[in-house]
Amino acid sequence: MDSQHIDLHRSIISLSCALDLVGVDEVKHGKRVAMMAWHIANKLDWPAEDRLSILYAGMLHDCGVAKVREHRQLTESLEWDGAEAHCLRGAEYLAACPPLAYLADEIRYHHTRWEHLLTLPLSPRVRLRTNLLFLADRIDVLQVPFLNSEQILVAAPKIVERLQSYSGSLFAPELMAAFVDLAKSQAFWLAMDPDYLDEDLRELGRDLADIELEYPALREIARLFSRVVDAKSPYTEQHSERVAQIARRLAADMGIAGCELEQVEIAGLLHDLGKLRVSEDIIDKPGSLTPEERACMQRHSYDTFRLLRRVFTDSKIPEWAGLHHENLRGEGYPFKTLGKSLPLECRVISVADIFQALAQSRPYRQGMPLADIIRHLQQRVAEGVLDGAVVATLMSRADDYYELAQGFCPMD
Repeated sequence: MDSQHIDLHRSIISLSCALDLVGVDEVKHGKRVAMMAWHIANKLDWPAEDRLSILYAGMLHDCGVAKVREHRQLTESLEWDGAEAHCLRGAEYLAACPPLAYLADEIRYHHTRWEHLLTLPLSPRVRLRTNLLFLADRIDVLQVPFLNSEQILVAAPKIVERLQSYSGSLFAPELMAAFVDLAKSQAFWLAMDPDYLDEDLRELGRDLADIELEYPALREIARLFSRVVDAKSPYTEQHSERVAQIARRLAADMGIAGCELEQVEIAGLLHDLGKLRVSEDIIDKPGSLTPEERACMQRHSYDTFRLLRRVFTDSKIPEWAGLHHENLRGEGYPFKTLGKSLPLECRVISVADIFQALAQSRPYRQGMPLADIIRHLQQRVAEGVLDGAVVATLMSRADDYYELAQGFCPMD
């Protein structure tokens, strides 16, 4: 896996689906923002490359939002005083991801008023592009109550009138003029229907060639989304990163090498991607979960599997990440896979996940000492749940793995 050809267009759409999970009840926000921004850019006759990149920026614009509460605040009013925090986080995440770093400035300022953007040392191109994201984002907030209904056609003139009143203050006049013209068409609004939206997004990428990404670049895209997941709670900070590092070293110690080793690391980074759907109220709950809350938590591994299958179509990464809660007795979830059917890589990631989680403090307990973690893992082996060979390999370098689980040092 020194390099891999991937469909970047399809991958960004799929990763946008992961970000959509944060909305829980209201999904496809990023895709609607992307398509409306694309239509406005097209109306302004932007070059094809700029139209495509604003499409990607739209789908990723909320990559700094991991918490359901924050998502609701952002969608309940036209302006929110706390909006800048997720812009800063999103820009930080993207800046650290070389394949997508060119979008960082646009994400950083996508809730900044036009009149304020004019005072900032930004290029005219970035200034206009980031404001287009703000405009499309706010159009969507106002249209959400009428989505998937012809009543949007009744509500549209009022939406336009309200937004037009902010031309020159919140929004650039040239962007507003293009939007007002487009909004006269019923098709602009009706195209936001989920089925049509997905079809249009696929069509825009139909003739795009796959791109070749070296492994470090692919890893950074995975790390970008692992940071979004882990930001849901202060108790899970760097959990995915540490699981990935432990899993990679553990896999190497067990003789796994080459591209499989690299895929183990990416699967470790993305193993909790489906947790974006889970409310932080559940993740941070200090007591026992109700059956309903446990069901919500348990579906995350299936969501992980389905999301990653869209991105890594010719890879074992979706399976290795999605099966990390299966066990050797076939009593795990979501597939109830029997142990003899579980690849070694799944068993490695499962042990790495449990080991790191036990070392890390959680709302219901403090991080456990190494001796207690070892006893716990040995008990799980005796019960026939965990792979004894994997646990024995971890125990052979237990102190090193424990430091890695706590983030104290990298392993050679």
